[in-house]
Amino acid sequence: MMSPSLLALTLFVAWALLLMVLMEVMRSKLVLQRAVAANEFKPDNSNLSPFMQRLARAHANCIENIPLLGGLLLIAVASDRQYATDPLAMALVAARIIQSLIHLASGSSLAASLRFLAFAAQLAIGLYWVFRLLTTA
Repeated sequence: MMSPSLLALTLFVAWALLLMVLMEVMRSKLVLQRAVAANEFKPDNSNLSPFMQRLARAHANCIENIPLLGGLLLIAVASDRQYATDPLAMALVAARIIQSLIHLASGSSLAASLRFLAFAAQLAIGLYWVFRLLTTA
């Protein structure tokens, strides 16, 4: 059975993969509809709809954070100290998914503030994990 820490890491990566698949399905549809040529896509989707731009950013944000937060999860597992990460592992995943969903839903000022709260929760969890990993045996 997978520990909560490994499950959280797997779900974090799966979420990033799901966002990428969604983006590529939508891009493929645009190509098939001849709305955009296959060679016209920009990495940040800046030449596409606001939703597609938010999708690209939500995906990129996941990818930017997997090495940091996922790294802490792996350190805990590799050092047999999952007790430091297991209790909040699923909260991290929930905060990540909430952040992404808010990002996809809107680019408004309120949405940006709510998105930041979800991100701040992830940062707090990460900092707590660093403290626990460095101060416990």
